[in-house]
Amino acid sequence: MAETDAIWVLGCMSGTSMDGIDAAMLLTDGVKVFEFGATGFRPYTPAERAVIAAAQGKWPGDDGVAEAAAIVEQTHAELISRFGGVALVGFHGQTLAHEPAARGTHQAGNGARLAQMLGKPVAWDFRSNDVAAGGQGAPLAPFYHFALARRFDLGRVAFLNLGGVGNITFVDPLADAPDAPGALLAFDTGPANALMDDLVRARTGLACDYGGALAAIGVADQGIVTRFLELEYFSKTPPKSLDRNDFAQLAEWVEPLSDPDALATLAAASVAAVKAAFRHAPFPVRQLLVCGGGRKNDHLMKLLAEELPVEVVSVDKAGMDGDMLEAQAFAFLAQRVRLGRTISAPGTTGVPQPMTGGLVSHP
Repeated sequence: MAETDAIWVLGCMSGTSMDGIDAAMLLTDGVKVFEFGATGFRPYTPAERAVIAAAQGKWPGDDGVAEAAAIVEQTHAELISRFGGVALVGFHGQTLAHEPAARGTHQAGNGARLAQMLGKPVAWDFRSNDVAAGGQGAPLAPFYHFALARRFDLGRVAFLNLGGVGNITFVDPLADAPDAPGALLAFDTGPANALMDDLVRARTGLACDYGGALAAIGVADQGIVTRFLELEYFSKTPPKSLDRNDFAQLAEWVEPLSDPDALATLAAASVAAVKAAFRHAPFPVRQLLVCGGGRKNDHLMKLLAEELPVEVVSVDKAGMDGDMLEAQAFAFLAQRVRLGRTISAPGTTGVPQPMTGGLVSHP
């Protein structure tokens, strides 16, 4: 395909941190990234976030889910309407529950309704096909990581996204395609920002531990970190995925600690989980490129640099937009959905064979 086959796609992502919606324009043919376009962010108000948070862990038809979905749709429509030249929207929705081995996966927000609200085609429901076929349904950004590694000529690298939950992608851009055997290995590492943000919000009313300042003056409880690493998840072979609330016991374990010590312990646990992930690395990598909100936590980045056997850098230093990588990923995937291309593979979600997925709804 050539650049003449590319269209401008607006990707939107509302992550497990539930802070708001990222939106990013991408000129892509679903194979290559030709240009990066405008970006935007729409924070959730405290009232909106409260409704969405109250629906966490719930499924379609449960109390509060319809209200959360309506907020997700309306806020997305508000943000998307600020952009011009959009040929296609990639709409992830807001994950409320993710149990791939049991009930499935649930993202609040209906793409067909959003298409009607916007008067534009919307690609959505990215995860259901993968889960129905036996995959984890996550992570989905790895196909985009493959395209980025090629665009920036990075060689073999790993991308670490530190959102509410952490996930890592080992990328070999010399492979024929992202769904080729050995091209990608991706999985969730463990908690990243979610538990730290929840603790800070509950104890201080602040949105997060800005820059990791509180954690930096605390002392991590290594006994808790050791017990954390003994949890069943870390003995599982990847690909594997997590829900935002899968490590609630870790939050309980740090409850008796002071604010700085609790945050230092949560940060140490997040980094220990990333270090454990490197036991599964399929090949040596030259760099770990960190994206997501966690890359702004100086304490977390310092710990990663100290604990990992690889150079740790923010993706911004490699020329990318670390705030918008996930939104861009869903622009890229939306174009692949529109063209009927694969969006997941055995090495990314554990699905038995490369899978197409998603729906495109037209107004």
